[in-house]
Amino acid sequence: MPHALVWFRHDLRLDDNPALRAALEEGYTPIPLYIRAPREEGEWAPGGASDAWLHRSLAALDADLRSRGSRLLMRRGASAAVLDEVLTDTGAEAVFWNRKYEPATQPRDAALKKVLRERGLRVESFNGSLLFEPWDLATQQGGPYKVFTPFWRSALAQWRAPAPWDAPDTLPTFDKKVQGDLLDTWQLKPALGWDAGFWETWTPGEAGAGEALDVFIDGALRGYRTDRDRPDRTGTSKLSAHLHFGEIAPWRITAELERARTAANGADMDGYIRELGWREFAYHLLHHFPHTPTQNLNPRFEHFEWAKVDQDALAAWQQGRTGVPIVDAGLRELWATGYMHNRVRMIVASYLVKHLRYHWLHGARWFWDTLVDADLANNTLGWQWTAGTGADAAPYFRVFNPVTQAEKFDPKGTYIARWVPELTDVPVPLRFAPWQKPDVLARVASDYPRRPLVDLMEGREGALAAYRKTGD
Repeated sequence: MPHALVWFRHDLRLDDNPALRAALEEGYTPIPLYIRAPREEGEWAPGGASDAWLHRSLAALDADLRSRGSRLLMRRGASAAVLDEVLTDTGAEAVFWNRKYEPATQPRDAALKKVLRERGLRVESFNGSLLFEPWDLATQQGGPYKVFTPFWRSALAQWRAPAPWDAPDTLPTFDKKVQGDLLDTWQLKPALGWDAGFWETWTPGEAGAGEALDVFIDGALRGYRTDRDRPDRTGTSKLSAHLHFGEIAPWRITAELERARTAANGADMDGYIRELGWREFAYHLLHHFPHTPTQNLNPRFEHFEWAKVDQDALAAWQQGRTGVPIVDAGLRELWATGYMHNRVRMIVASYLVKHLRYHWLHGARWFWDTLVDADLANNTLGWQWTAGTGADAAPYFRVFNPVTQAEKFDPKGTYIARWVPELTDVPVPLRFAPWQKPDVLARVASDYPRRPLVDLMEGREGALAAYRKTGD
């Protein structure tokens, strides 16, 4: 039986894996391969939290393959060189992979495909990550969408999600003499173990993704439209990291949701699928505007007067020591779990880019290194949306008030108390803005900052003044 390399990337699963399925259906013995080549990601090489997740996800994938009679071949080095080595070692006649869409990897993959085909190899790539390829949808003028609502309307009109595919219970073996690296030698796990708290919340791997989906459908799906904005409740799917690493396909999620659809949960289900649509929109934008991970999409902001960064203030923001409880709670949740609630992400980001008036890249890079679901498309969309510099963005003059946001979405201060325990004994009404009663704050929470890094009103006015200088 001829052999084919199945090159795993952000598709660390066996079910619903188009590359693996194609290899099997074409009569090849698949050789599952993962290549560690972070330099090829350009300036967006995976951060520490992503690497910590990756270690566990690769271990889970290898275990799943071994339980079926195969195994994951792991090699480190330049992708072209590693592919050449493994092709030589195995005599494989084909290479199959699922596409990546980042600006650094798309041209690399295109070049590899061309070179390998010129050598007479069969090379095929597939969509293993999205409901719609980034180039599938276009405006009536033939250009990319920059506004979500018409994008999603067009997407729904063209909806043709593939049917789920279950991987076989057994897979062919390949030559045991072909060896790869031991996963531990890659040192993806933090030496100091700062990720220890992550794994109380997360189970990386395909089985963990399936379990998270089941838990969501049985629980948080009911009431999702309102509860997803409540960080004090379990109201979200917690599937973002699993989606990023490809441990579950988006069409598997939508298929399982449809199976569970009832009259009672239909509106909540549609609300969640719409959120998947925002993920699709993020990839659409990244493909068509590959400069946006580091540059504003809206040219109006090219000469915007961002404030000079005070490194102590930036560090205080990163560490959750801003003196604004909801902001600090979010950043401490991030450090402890590798995750931050989506509503809180917007509040935290708004405080950085508007009250402190720091360039959104400072936040994007911090999230990139600390989030387990750090995804270039989503991270870019989220930060440019909050900063008002991107597509379909919140206007820059819309400045989130973190106090009223906390009062609305964490009305009893439960989320704040969990992640900022210094404020546990502060009366609930005061938890949202404890600087308003400095005597109480000094007596009950002496370790907490006495005042915010910047006065909220002054920060807002400074942001609006800077915005007015940009002109129309």
